[in-house]
Amino acid sequence: MTTYEQAVKTAQALSDKLAQDIRIIKIADVTVLADYMVIATGRSSTQVKALADEVEYQLSELGIEADHIEGHRSDSWILLDYTDIIVNVFNDEARKFYDLERLWQDGEEIDLTGIID
Repeated sequence: MTTYEQAVKTAQALSDKLAQDIRIIKIADVTVLADYMVIATGRSSTQVKALADEVEYQLSELGIEADHIEGHRSDSWILLDYTDIIVNVFNDEARKFYDLERLWQDGEEIDLTGIID
């Protein structure tokens, strides 16, 4: 499975749990940090945790395990680092504060039309 396919699978898992404003940004051409950044918003701390758990579960089913996870005790932001894909699940306030889309604006945003509902 390519890293692009993993990023898409991540976005689909987030969509299945009703995440809001899901974005995939290809950052491979602007950093060595990762190939893709996946960003999504949950409506509550409970949903933020459920979204992160769903990504972990769906990717684990494919044999893909996170190298590092931050923020599971947080109620505003959970980061899942899969080396080539970094997943950020925020509540609305934290997402606006950190504004990762602005930070990674030199990356290529992937059009998710037809990929997620």
